[in-house]
Amino acid sequence: MKHTPTISAEFEDYLKQNDMTLSQFAEYSGVHQRTLSNWITQHRPVSVQQLDRITAAMDLPEGYFYDLYIENYIIDLSPNFRRIEPLLYRCAELDKLDAIRRMVGHIMDNPLYASRLFDVAEALFEQGRHAAALPLYENVAEVEKYQHSERLATCQYRIFTIQVGDDQSRNLKAATLFEPFVERLDEIDQLDALKDLANVYRSLRLWDRLDVTARKMRVRAEIQYTLEHKQKKRKPAELEKRLSRPLFVYITYSDLLCASVYEAKGDYEQALEYTYAYANLDWVKERDEDTLQWIKQFQDWAEGNTYVYKLLSGEVSVLPYYLDYICTSSETSEKEMIAKLMNVVIAANQFQLDVNDIFLRFERQINSFAQQQPSTDMYTQRVVPDQYARFGYELAYYYLHRGMYSDGFKHLLCSLENSNTLNNVTCFKNCLGLFVHFKTYAVPEIKAGFYNFIEKVWLGNVKKNGSIDCRN
Repeated sequence: MKHTPTISAEFEDYLKQNDMTLSQFAEYSGVHQRTLSNWITQHRPVSVQQLDRITAAMDLPEGYFYDLYIENYIIDLSPNFRRIEPLLYRCAELDKLDAIRRMVGHIMDNPLYASRLFDVAEALFEQGRHAAALPLYENVAEVEKYQHSERLATCQYRIFTIQVGDDQSRNLKAATLFEPFVERLDEIDQLDALKDLANVYRSLRLWDRLDVTARKMRVRAEIQYTLEHKQKKRKPAELEKRLSRPLFVYITYSDLLCASVYEAKGDYEQALEYTYAYANLDWVKERDEDTLQWIKQFQDWAEGNTYVYKLLSGEVSVLPYYLDYICTSSETSEKEMIAKLMNVVIAANQFQLDVNDIFLRFERQINSFAQQQPSTDMYTQRVVPDQYARFGYELAYYYLHRGMYSDGFKHLLCSLENSNTLNNVTCFKNCLGLFVHFKTYAVPEIKAGFYNFIEKVWLGNVKKNGSIDCRN
């Protein structure tokens, strides 16, 4: 039988090797001598804070003894949450995720710990330690999977939020698993959940799902807005604390999302109707600084999108006005600039417009569009990178069809790489098709770069998923 080593045994070896007394170590470490003595002779567990002091005094890395501590004092003894909780926080600080999983897996046999573990997960989530919080939420959700509880719904919401990233297939799975739990959340929390779910569906271009989600958000937001201003059931401060945006934003953002649905379907008349709706915000009762800033933002979006929908419906005479809007709008960031320029190139491809002079005018922005920075905001994290991939494809389409092959292939390879990173299968296929269509015009270096990239994608897929015999 294999004997598990103990921390106290290693500690005693350290004292012998360094010819140090317990009293000397106690003075050096700041841990009381009696505590050390009881630990060695009576096997009384030291606290995590005391263990950290002992570890530092022995000149060992932080968390050096945590795995042994878990083995000696958590797994081998009856679970004691007073020891477990501080160790969970310390493991989160040191990014010791395997240690967290071991502890959580051990104690979750007792469902009574679910409540306290959920509280720790919420604290870690609030601190931004999402990777550490994830296994806690997953275990609590597993324990309570047969409960129709708000806590289970919150766990599923947090899991969804944490898992959304740069893989579209994974995002679809996360959204599909979370969606049934939305209505179990508190009525206020449902608004942000629906907003986040809608942003994922928008990035995935799942327009029917987006339409349903946006309309649900609008109905719930209108009910809460009515309660807020007519029945005064909640104090404004309570809502402000729980919502990521002012309450009216969920109503107007729903209109914006519905407009994007009709845009995707080519129904620009209906898209304009929804755009006019979120442009007119006279009904909003609040007049605080944050509200006024949001009103200004929606009006700016409405102005730009009005030009876009007219442009895409064939009213090309608005193009100069749209360009003036892009240049003068105070709300146009570098990332938003790409989305707005993409509308120009889509219209150019659709109506065979020559926009070379416009591309020269925005040459700096176009050449640097792939330098996007990571973001924690779900919209910026999901929708914006997808737009970058699509923008690259539209640029490539424009340049290649006009015989400007160097620029065309440059943007095509960029879009191909972004599409692969996002696991955007549709855009990836479009890029492959476009390359094959124009491969005759690709110089050897471009062809080599393309085939090397495809081989890299293939090898990465084999490494990730294993070799698959496609003959069966």
